[in-house]
Amino acid sequence: MKQENKFGSIVDKIVQSDIMHAKWLNSLSMMENSGARKISKYEHPVHTNLIELKHAAEEARHAYYLKKQIGKLKGANCPDYSFPYLLAPIESHHYLNKLDVEACRYLIKKLSLDGRALKHGAYLLVTYSIEVRADMLYGVYQNALTKQGSKVNVKSIIAEEEGHLAEMQKMLIAFHPEWQQLANDMCKVENLLFENWISAIETKEFNN
Repeated sequence: MKQENKFGSIVDKIVQSDIMHAKWLNSLSMMENSGARKISKYEHPVHTNLIELKHAAEEARHAYYLKKQIGKLKGANCPDYSFPYLLAPIESHHYLNKLDVEACRYLIKKLSLDGRALKHGAYLLVTYSIEVRADMLYGVYQNALTKQGSKVNVKSIIAEEEGHLAEMQKMLIAFHPEWQQLANDMCKVENLLFENWISAIETKEFNN
């Protein structure tokens, strides 16, 4: 709850500035797009199921939706994902890649996985931990938008992310009998990355 309150205060500040808010939306869009690209890269050329296709499509839609919301902000222009148009750009760009690397290291050490099994396990754990985070992040963000009376909203994303989380849980149950421990361990790793990300935003964007 302490972390959520700190994050909430940061987001409240972000949405009060159209320029900063635009960079925030662009950062989230970039991260959603990175997720969609990673899923597409993970997909097997033949053995790809409906859930994987749905997830990749919805992540890409979220990236587009968030990017489009920038048009509701006055004087904001973020034409691409280059550093000047992002908050904490280095941390934002590396967030998902670092989580993916850590998931692979964890699964190699914990379960001695390799090859396709390693890719599948990393996909499940990374996606699950990101969906847990998205549930909190978009909820806090929507509350800030509502308080601010902003034209921007992320309610449709919240609904879809909740569905993703339930789907990933089912896939993890099928993946390993100790799925809950695996998922909890990966959420701890993701939490450290999240703390680093929001600290970077606070330091680089508000203490200049």
